Amino acid sequence: MDTVTAVRNRILQLCGERNITINHLANVCGLPPSSVKNILYGKSMNPKIITIKKLCDGLEITLGEFFSTPEFDELEQEIK
Repeated sequence: MDTVTAVRNRILQLCGERNITINHLANVCGLPPSSVKNILYGKSMNPKIITIKKLCDGLEITLGEFFSTPEFDELEQEIK
């Protein structure tokens, strides 16, 4: 698994837990729905941390909570 996939999976997981759509998430975060969809559909291969922070703000979680999952902990180093 790569980082982009982990980010996408986490967004989908959080939306599922809250029973909200991607469009609703984008609206509460103040982001264009296309920005969120680009992350989810792999068009955005390097989402900015500011975008992820806005998603966290809309979901009312911290960046630490967003990244605190086994999936992120198990990612391999990008630089070898």
